Amino acid sequence: MVQLPGDGGLDDRVPFLARLEADDRAALLALGGALRYSPRAALIHQDEPSAHVLLILHGWTKVTAAAANGYEALLALRGPGDIVGESAALTGRSRSATVTALEPVQAVAVEHDRFTRFLSASPQVALKLLGLTADRTRAADRRRLEFASLNVRERFAALLLDLARTHGRRTEEGVELAVPLSKQELAGSVGASREMVQRLLKELREQRAVVTGRRSLVILRPDILRQLLTG
Repeated sequence: MVQLPGDGGLDDRVPFLARLEADDRAALLALGGALRYSPRAALIHQDEPSAHVLLILHGWTKVTAAAANGYEALLALRGPGDIVGESAALTGRSRSATVTALEPVQAVAVEHDRFTRFLSASPQVALKLLGLTADRTRAADRRRLEFASLNVRERFAALLLDLARTHGRRTEEGVELAVPLSKQELAGSVGASREMVQRLLKELREQRAVVTGRRSLVILRPDILRQLLTG
């Protein structure tokens, strides 16, 4: 991944497994069984009861939530080292979101009860999970602040810069987003319609700020995106 000079964004995100000591990480992974998911397969479904948590070893996923009117929001991207499904496991409530593979994914599934017993016996791991939860809450708070203070065009520019910072890879053309997101998924991340995102991408292509393909996007001129944020 590449760091774009001058980008803002959140502090570098540290996945759950990377926060653990080697022995704790190995003990936790040993509790579960390996699973594989093909692209677009659902790992977890919104509103279903909690049966297990998933520890992602390889591949990237998207976390989405659907409203009663059918609108789907992209909440987060989770990848290698991340944990998903832990909130429902800890609270006993149903799943609050759907997790879908964006590419081939390998994960370890740990049953709900085994996971909670492990946390009870491993206070240091429980504290690391609490720290992760706090970091995710801060990220969500920042996102709400951006929604309140920025218009859609500015939110979209901020999203692309953040994706480039966290999921970008340098190519001869520019910085390619390494996770395949559709226009609908980009729209759901900034609270906009698919049509609005299409218009914004058209504007950026005309300015030669980006190049787009089917589920691909390369940022050629990050400085133009920054200008949209600074006015």
